Amino acid sequence: MSRRRTASTKKKLALLVTAAAVAGGGAFALATTSNASQPSAQNAKTLSAADSTVCQGLATALGNNQKFIDGQRAAPDAQSSARIANREAVIAQIKVQQKASGCAVGESAQDSQAAPPAQSAPAGSPATSAATPPAATPPAAGNNGGGNAAAGSQVCNGSTVTLSGEAGAPAASSNQFPAGTTLKVTNLDNNKSTTVKVTSVSGSCVLLNNAAFEQVREPGKFLIRRALTQKVG
Repeated sequence: MSRRRTASTKKKLALLVTAAAVAGGGAFALATTSNASQPSAQNAKTLSAADSTVCQGLATALGNNQKFIDGQRAAPDAQSSARIANREAVIAQIKVQQKASGCAVGESAQDSQAAPPAQSAPAGSPATSAATPPAATPPAAGNNGGGNAAAGSQVCNGSTVTLSGEAGAPAASSNQFPAGTTLKVTNLDNNKSTTVKVTSVSGSCVLLNNAAFEQVREPGKFLIRRALTQKVG
């Protein structure tokens, strides 16, 4: 009887050791799988404005707001502190959106409307005299004078449109049109339009706040490349 009990006890111990080893191996496998998945998540590529239209739109919005802040600091008035605080809050919200979209947080790109670089004259062509200035190009109709433009005329020619990041009812901000001016912005890529009043100053010809931009945006995009902006009042 004692031999049988001893053998039975040994078998039980052997089974317990085997079970513990299997459980330990499973835990090790789970830990290895978990650890292996972490580097892939950590190595996810951070997108820049050059990689994504979403990131480009957010970077442009951040840059325009920063440009506005710089302008207020360079020429402050009685309301500059409040305006700067408001735009800093907007920039903080844009950074949250950049992080959520996988973009480089804090990347800034101001809305550039510079003309493309001039191409070099082909070899053998007569050189243009440096002393003779090129003929002046007539300004585009309706794009000069900002607030002096006639009602119904096209303005902000060639300018992209993005969002200011500000909350509230649909509205716009501008560095060319005074508060109270009514602008109609049409996204030519989807033919959606919004008519809004300018309520504040910005660093661009026209910026739409969040509510106005939602009315004309394409899903997942924060930049309107082909926009038609008209002064209607």
